Amino acid sequence: MNYTPLFRPGFVKLAKRTDVWDRASEDIQRGVLESLLRRAAHTEYGRRYGFAEMASSRGGVDEYVRRVPMVGYEDVRGDVMRMIKGEKDVLWRGRCRDFAQSSGTSGGKSKFIPVTHDSLEGNHYRGGADTVAHYLRLVPESRIFAGKGFILGGSFANTLGIDVPGVHIGDLSATLIRRINPLANFVRIPDKRTALMSDWEVKLPALVAAAKDADVTNISGVPSWFLTVIRRIIEAKGAERISDVWPNLEVFFHGGISFEPYRDEYRRLTDPDKMHFLETYNASEGFFAVQNDFADHSMLLIIDKDVFYEFIPVEGEDKRPRRLWEITEGEVYELLITASNGLWRYRLGDTVRVTSTAPVKITIAGRTRSFINAFGEELMEDNAERGIAAACDRTGASIKNYTAGPQFAARGRKGRHQWLVEWDKAPENLGDFAVALDEELRKLNSDYDAKRSHSIFLDVPEVISARDGLFDDWLRKAGSHKLGGQRKVPRLSNNRHILDTLLQLNTD
Repeated sequence: MNYTPLFRPGFVKLAKRTDVWDRASEDIQRGVLESLLRRAAHTEYGRRYGFAEMASSRGGVDEYVRRVPMVGYEDVRGDVMRMIKGEKDVLWRGRCRDFAQSSGTSGGKSKFIPVTHDSLEGNHYRGGADTVAHYLRLVPESRIFAGKGFILGGSFANTLGIDVPGVHIGDLSATLIRRINPLANFVRIPDKRTALMSDWEVKLPALVAAAKDADVTNISGVPSWFLTVIRRIIEAKGAERISDVWPNLEVFFHGGISFEPYRDEYRRLTDPDKMHFLETYNASEGFFAVQNDFADHSMLLIIDKDVFYEFIPVEGEDKRPRRLWEITEGEVYELLITASNGLWRYRLGDTVRVTSTAPVKITIAGRTRSFINAFGEELMEDNAERGIAAACDRTGASIKNYTAGPQFAARGRKGRHQWLVEWDKAPENLGDFAVALDEELRKLNSDYDAKRSHSIFLDVPEVISARDGLFDDWLRKAGSHKLGGQRKVPRLSNNRHILDTLLQLNTD
């Protein structure tokens, strides 16, 4: 039975609330901050900085920015550990029982992000509802609720080694699945037991078994990992495309990594007359944005769901954080968030490019620490993603994963970038791929182009083929919990630590 006509009006109404955001964003964001301050006024952090006074003050935003310091994860790690061990009213009201293990800090330690009841209900789940809402508004003929949604999740495997009764530590997706409304289980696969398996060698065939004969209309997950699952299902069914297995598949809600290097392969494996792709920005720290226009790959910033945003300019000498109503179209900013998970003026580590200010729309530019600037070239992650995608298009190649780093000048050879790529379909000639990548990067980045001029400072990049499964093996060695869950290979590094480890592993 198709339930879509029953649910669609409510979802479309939800999406339409954003129509006033081009003129009401400042009032909305001021209201969000006031609500956050009021609810956390009696926490330890709130008493320390006087949240109650700020919440009742007309100049609350200015006072908040002036009195509350910007922090990184290491600044609050001690408070989070106290929360994990059972203390309440530390960073947020009440006791937090769920923590999302996320990628490590510069010190190599994992982060454990509080996932409070308020952040689940007021942000993560509502962000998911917004995603469906915008999709149904864009596709009036959708039959998304006529079949099942296939949602990939992680597990509660973690590196902390602390066993506290009633506390769950693992991937954010595992928490979302465990805490989801039971009614949602009628419209999703796999079952909760399979979805939360921690051993991905066992989990992968179980996912295939659960999905290969289901009527799947929508899929949600990280593009690289879902591609592996899809190919296994195609193989199990002896099909050519996943649309042959799931003829009613109509949308992929994707996020976590850039979709550009994978877009062509997904188009090849699906029905182009029916399939849609919608990007989301759902991190462990919060659900921040969703694409609301198929013709525009940028995402609408969700400004009314328990997150107050600030923006630190990446370029220029003035690093004063801007509020939402002070940002400039076309600029790149580091994100600073305040949210109902107890992160106050928290440096997320992500950079975004503002593509519109009325309403605010963004694209993810990369991580603050994911870049190569060994030769003054300022190569950012968004440059890399677009360059790889263009090189694949020009050479007929497609990739599974990649990383890159600097190769410094030695033995008479100039400095260059080394790109280690695991192929889905390798190009006929690696040299041609390197030239195509280089030419695209020069178009995208003027600093890179200047350093490449006449190969005086920087030589043509070197592209090295990775053996099949290399990045999976590296992720296992880094911690098996990462495989399929927080499955994020660092794209760019300004040193050779990761690249050298992978190159050694590539020859083992």
